[in-house]
Amino acid sequence: MSTPSEHPMARPTSAAMHAALAARDTRLDGVFVYGVVTTGVYCRPSCASRPAKPANVRFFATPALAEDAGFRACKRCHPRELDGAAAKRIKALARYIEAHADEELPLSRLASAAHLSPTHLQRTFKAILGVSPKVYQDNVRLGRLKRGLKAGHGVLESIADAGFQSTSRVYGAATRSLGMTPSTYRAGGAGETIAYACRKTALGLLLMAATDRGVCFAQFGTSEAALNRQLAEEFPNATRVASRMTASPELDAWMAAFDAHITGSAPRPDLPLDLRGTAFQIKVWRFLLGIPAGDVMSYAELAAGIDAPKAVRAAASACAANRVAILVPCHRVLRSNGELGGYRWGLERKRALLDGERARRGA
Repeated sequence: MSTPSEHPMARPTSAAMHAALAARDTRLDGVFVYGVVTTGVYCRPSCASRPAKPANVRFFATPALAEDAGFRACKRCHPRELDGAAAKRIKALARYIEAHADEELPLSRLASAAHLSPTHLQRTFKAILGVSPKVYQDNVRLGRLKRGLKAGHGVLESIADAGFQSTSRVYGAATRSLGMTPSTYRAGGAGETIAYACRKTALGLLLMAATDRGVCFAQFGTSEAALNRQLAEEFPNATRVASRMTASPELDAWMAAFDAHITGSAPRPDLPLDLRGTAFQIKVWRFLLGIPAGDVMSYAELAAGIDAPKAVRAAASACAANRVAILVPCHRVLRSNGELGGYRWGLERKRALLDGERARRGA
């Protein structure tokens, strides 16, 4: 059996980690971090900070886990910079899963390949990539399934090529990921009419599109052609109609209200939305709709708000998958340290949106 090019290192024993702190052992940097409950700070093992009492020390496999527990990064040793090393090791195992996605990959096999205990592998993999190894494998298979369906292959052929062992299993997994059955996904919006319009706004070029249920797409881009390609990729078989005032007066009115909100002359428009995603994504997006303008929260608070406190990275991924800019306000979610974090339409837009909302609230 082939193995990943790099193996994540097994986590040392508690005694070994305490010894590493005493020796400020640089060889263990990237293998674990430690938090000090009396200061609320976490560090790398080699940090030159004053030694903490062993009773006040807590160990974590990754900086992300330390932050989830409420610790903040040390400004002296910058332990988060080592998160990339841990991520690189886990991503090597992810590449292995991708290469063998059509095989049965029990956790014991993956743990053996990674030279980790099954429990530690499960915890570390999920902390770094946001999902368990099993969900990751299913997502790889679903990616293959989607590509086959988009290419026009038959449903059963696509299921077999993706590596699923039975149609009953794929329908359960696919409806959670695609938001619909494989046959409906293969239709790519067939039978639907989607009106769209492109307009320059205070934050750049915006394309908004809507079905008869509401806005299904609102994204910023550098050119109308690029935005049209994105819309076509989302709804390849739908009838897409460029909006004119006579054809879709609602959409044009919605865009005008949207732009007025961006410039600060009007509140956020209460537009109907046609949200399409996994059950988890839609749960996140609906929660985001309840965040008041000008307020912010961390990804950890978002995860806790949907009763999934351990799904911080999955919640962040749902924000990144949002297709409806501003109307689903993912820009109001920040990193736990207060930094802006990511935003699929650019950090300058995210900063401008938050500054505008805070200014209007304080007026």
